[in-house]
Amino acid sequence: MKYDPEIHHRRSIRLEGYDYSQSGYYFITICTHGKESLFGTIEKDAMDLNDAGKMIQRWWNELINKFANIKIDEYVMMPNHFHGVIYIVESAGTGQCDMSVGADLRVCPIGKGEHTGSPLRPDSINTMIQWFKTMTTNEYIRNVKQNRWKPFDGKLWQRNYYEHIIRDETSLGQIREYIVNNPRQWQQDELFAK
Repeated sequence: MKYDPEIHHRRSIRLEGYDYSQSGYYFITICTHGKESLFGTIEKDAMDLNDAGKMIQRWWNELINKFANIKIDEYVMMPNHFHGVIYIVESAGTGQCDMSVGADLRVCPIGKGEHTGSPLRPDSINTMIQWFKTMTTNEYIRNVKQNRWKPFDGKLWQRNYYEHIIRDETSLGQIREYIVNNPRQWQQDELFAK
């Protein structure tokens, strides 16, 4: 079917008007296309990473070398998805929230900035996730060809990703706990477990 803007509406799941390059903590979830389990298995309530999972984890940790204004917080690899917290330490844009690691978080202002239809800023969460997905997809494809990794159907990752702007210390603590406990909850996770 040919694209018809009257029928095919791609709605952004981002918060309209929010500048995703401003300082703050962001909870990210990225799922494989079709929620295909490609990165390992859950054994005794712990994630047992295969080579593909180790590769994904390595690229996540590489984000801090590509984007100097961030820190990586808690994260976990799962068989078919990934949860992680990114902390943007300082923003090159306007409307910054001056939050240092360990300080109390405060609500960041919602103002003009990155929103649906605007170009990607080089220091935004969108740009970081796009780079991460590109690097991991390219390396995964190389390993399918060279090391017989399990092929994926069409795309490695789902088209979009989920993000949550973390607005206070309580929320940050709850999200960190959720991430740490995620492998133990695998069998009950109707959203992700296959």
